Amino acid sequence: MQPATRAVPVADPVGPFSVGVDIGGTKVAAGVVDMNGQVLARARRLTPSQSPKAVESTITEVVEELRETFEVVAVGIGAAGFVDAARSRVMFAPHLAWRNEPLRDAVTAAVGLPVVVENDANAAAWAEWRFGAGQGEDRLVCVTLGTGIGGGIVLDGAVQRGRWGMAGEFGHMVVVPDGHRCECGNRGCLEQYASGNVLGREAREMARAKSPVIVPLVERVGGDIDALVGPVVTEAARDGDPVAIELFEEVGRWLGIGLANLAAALDPGMFVIGGGVSDAGELLLRPARESFRRTLTGRGFRPEPRIVKAALGPEAGLVGAADLARVG
Repeated sequence: MQPATRAVPVADPVGPFSVGVDIGGTKVAAGVVDMNGQVLARARRLTPSQSPKAVESTITEVVEELRETFEVVAVGIGAAGFVDAARSRVMFAPHLAWRNEPLRDAVTAAVGLPVVVENDANAAAWAEWRFGAGQGEDRLVCVTLGTGIGGGIVLDGAVQRGRWGMAGEFGHMVVVPDGHRCECGNRGCLEQYASGNVLGREAREMARAKSPVIVPLVERVGGDIDALVGPVVTEAARDGDPVAIELFEEVGRWLGIGLANLAAALDPGMFVIGGGVSDAGELLLRPARESFRRTLTGRGFRPEPRIVKAALGPEAGLVGAADLARVG
């Protein structure tokens, strides 16, 4: 068992406390969160397998570990997948074997606490609105860029989940008919042009085409082309590699187009860009803003929403899930 790790809070903890759990394809991260969004203690496990029961057991394990030190009143679970409107079932998760899985009831029975299940991007959007970059904005759209693209909408202090609980799947807007095949089964989805996977895919294609400009990137991974993945490209871009910067400009261009489409539909006051790809900061956001302004419907005759980097980093999902569980 990995012990819970105490964090140094920026202020005195304010109860009641809740536990947030962020479940991904490779890790289960959990934390005790107070009323101010401070993470007071953390626990982490590898995602055990594709078995739903094994994942549920791991969730129970980290919650019980954290409860040894803190008295908690609720548990919020952020899951990458489609969550029903009742926030009880994971209808589909692309990286886990959850299919119409009654996750809320299973964990409630195991830990004896109220449990809320939330889409992980919705949880991150809520956290950024409550405690992060979106504070004070009553029309917020959060876009998370990682392996794929997720999203959340907060309007007038409420997460907008849609009729069936599945709003915010911005990565699966089709932007290039008959474009790259997407894991969802369609072609040309936005996440095939503006996600972390794209950075790696494009770098590998250049390497296999033996482009001389990609040589420094290939050298970073010791010649192993398959090791050219998004985080490697991000690190290289930060170090000034011109090809990595060029790849970010292309991803940023597509992101800007996607945001312009969302602005036409939702008219938010702010876009908050999170997820691992956003670690590149202005390398991503500068071309995204430029593309957004070129593509925005009614440009020049309407106010433009701000496009900012998320403030809470990789813990946004667990912070938001914990807070949503507490507020009900």
